[in-house]
Amino acid sequence: MRTTTAILLLLILLMVLLRACVDGYRPVIIVHGIFDGPKQFQTLALFINETHPGTEVTVVDLYKHMSSLKPLWKQVQNFHRAIEPIMEKARDGVHLLCFSQGGLICRALLSTTPNHNIHNFIALSSPLAGQYGDTDYLQQVFPGCVKDMIFLVCYNRVGQRVSICQYWNAWRENFLHIKKLVLIGGPDDGVITPWQSSHFGFYNSKERVVEMRNQEFYRNDTFGLKTLSARGDLSLCLCSGVKHMHWHSNFTVFTNCIEKWLT
Repeated sequence: MRTTTAILLLLILLMVLLRACVDGYRPVIIVHGIFDGPKQFQTLALFINETHPGTEVTVVDLYKHMSSLKPLWKQVQNFHRAIEPIMEKARDGVHLLCFSQGGLICRALLSTTPNHNIHNFIALSSPLAGQYGDTDYLQQVFPGCVKDMIFLVCYNRVGQRVSICQYWNAWRENFLHIKKLVLIGGPDDGVITPWQSSHFGFYNSKERVVEMRNQEFYRNDTFGLKTLSARGDLSLCLCSGVKHMHWHSNFTVFTNCIEKWLT
C-alpha cells in the first residue's frame, strides 16, 4: 500500500514538474521575410517544439509572397493587430523571432508599441542598418536597375509604395523595453548587403563597412543600442556558410544562435 502511494505521489510530482516546464516557455511569434509565408517556417517551428516542448509558436499569416512588397507601415499596423491578442494572453511576455524584412517589421512594431511585453527580439539575417545596391530581390521587383540608379526608383511616390524602399530606424523608449536583442547574420548570406547590416553595420561614403559600435546612431545611442550593450542585453551571433534562404532551416544556426533565447 505504501509503495503504491509513493509511486502515485512520484507520478503526480513528475506531472507537476512537466507542467511547470511546459508553462515556462514563452510564446514565440515568427514574422516571415519578403516573398515568404508560414509554409517556409515549418522547419523552424519544428525545431522550437522539439527542443522546447509545449511552446506556443505562431507564424503570422499575413502579407505572404508578393503581398510582402506592400508598404511597410501598412504591414506594421496589421502585424500589430495580429500579434496583440497573443501578447495580451502571455502573462510573462512573448519572444519575437523575425527573418529578413520581417526583422524591420518587428523592429518598427516594438518601437511604436508603448508598454509592450516583447521579451526577446531575435533578428535573423535582417537588414537592420539598411540595404545597399541591387540585390537579387531588388532585381525581381525592378529589373535592370543598378545600384547607382536605385535611389531614382525608390525615392519617389511610386517607389515608396514598395516595402524594400522603406527600410528605416526606430524609436528609443519602447525599443528599450525588450530584455534581449539578438542579431544573427553572416558573410555568406548573399542577399543582405552589406551582410554586416544584420549586426547594424553599414557602408560609409567610400563603401567601406563601418561596424555597429562605430556608427553615429550607436555612439549617440539614438534608439538604444548602446544602452542595451551596456546592460549586457545585446548579443551578436555570426555564422559562416549560410545562404540567406537557409537561415531558418539550419539546425546549427538554431542551436548556436536562437535556442537559448526562447525560454
